[in-house]
Formats: sequence, C-alpha cells, structure tokens
Amino acid sequence: MSTISPDAIQAETITISGHGGDEIEAYQARPLAPGSRGGVVLIHHMPGYDRESKEKVRRLAAEGFNAICPNLYSREAPGADPDDAAAAVRAAGGVPDERLVGDVAGASDQLKKLDGANGKIGVIGYCSGGRHSFLAACSLPLDAAVDCYGAFVVEAAPEGMPKVMQPILHLAPNLSAPLLGLFGAEDKFPAPPEVAKLDAELTRLDKPHEFHTFENAGHSFFSVDRPAYRPEAAVEGWRLVGEFFGKHLS
Repeated sequence: MSTISPDAIQAETITISGHGGDEIEAYQARPLAPGSRGGVVLIHHMPGYDRESKEKVRRLAAEGFNAICPNLYSREAPGADPDDAAAAVRAAGGVPDERLVGDVAGASDQLKKLDGANGKIGVIGYCSGGRHSFLAACSLPLDAAVDCYGAFVVEAAPEGMPKVMQPILHLAPNLSAPLLGLFGAEDKFPAPPEVAKLDAELTRLDKPHEFHTFENAGHSFFSVDRPAYRPEAAVEGWRLVGEFFGKHLS
C-alpha cells in the first residue's frame, strides 16, 4: 500500500474571482496528503508576482497549508514579465487599497473551497505585501496575519513611491486576527521607530501581536536571490511563520 509523502504538493496557475468579480490569475499550491488544514493567502511584494513569490507558496504547501498568491497586477499587465508588470502598476499609482482587499477576499474564498479546508485563513505579505497583509487583516475576518517588513503603515511614503501608499495606522482598531511582525534592524522602510510606533499602538489597543526585529538584516532579508538576503534571519523567520500559522490555523 503506497502512502503520500507529507511534503508532496500540487502547484498550478488558476483563475479566481477578485475584487468586483474581475477574473485574475493566481498561483495555488496544496498538499496531496489527505487531512484538514488551514489556508494562507500570500501577498506578493512590490516587484511583483514572480518566481520568488511562487516559491514561497510552494513552501507553505509543503509545510501543510493550502496556499495561494493572487496576481495583483493581472489587470494592468496580464501575462507580462514581473518587472514590466510592476513598472506598469507603479506608473498607474499602485494597487488601490479597496481592490487589494477584494482580491484577498477572492483568494480566501478559493482556499475555502478546497478539499480538507477547515475554514481558517491567514495572510502573509512581504515589502508592500506586508502593508497589504495588515490592511487585509483590518478589513476582513481572518484568523492570522504576518507582516514581513511592510512599510507605510505608520509613516507616509517618500516622494516617488506609489501614491496609494498612505498610512493606515488608523485601521488598527479593526485588526481581526493575531499579527506576527518580522522586521530588519537595518531597514529604512520601515525603520525601527516606525515598527515601535505600530507595536505601541497595538499594545494600547490590546491587539494580540508579536514582533521580531533581526539584527544585521535590512529590507527583503527573505529574498534568496537578492544581496539583502540574510540566511540566519530568514531561517528563523520561516520557523516563526510556521509556528504561528500552525497555532492559529489548525
């Protein structure tokens, strides 16, 4: 009698219904072994719906979660190279907050339809996706949220950044789920003082959260193909993510 390896997965590109009923591309991965499991919506970074983001989706599936990454740039640049798509969206002013929330809601609905789904949903985002993860958790009923170095939650974006990147700290009272924050001590966006302000506000509101700041790490320390990659921070970060989702999505 054959058995399925616990890290065996199926990954594929699919179409989902996003904000306003728009059909958008998404990358989905799920474990092949039977069982009840939670789902994770991965929100890609500003460089786009790229190989790195899809690798992270597959890793989450190998760790036992149904996972999906919606292509937030589907409308402006369907089928385009990630760099070209990111440039087109940036030139258009960025992804509107309302649309982001709608796309995450659509991705969540897709995860809940999968065999074995237990109905629990978490979100995780990197870079601009970290801000988006906080935004989604303040706008939708979720079970867990992870913010990986998301900037412009507290402070306004500098000149040259997408105009939609406005502070959203005022949404903190609406945070619907426990929040895990992973940051770099050498990051400028968000810099440690911005992280401290967010931490203080969530503490004041009695919102469950845990923040970790890694020394000798800056922005994008999870990105294995970039000079900013920091193995020690990334390995510990992945351990914390797995532990956090395991606790809240089981």
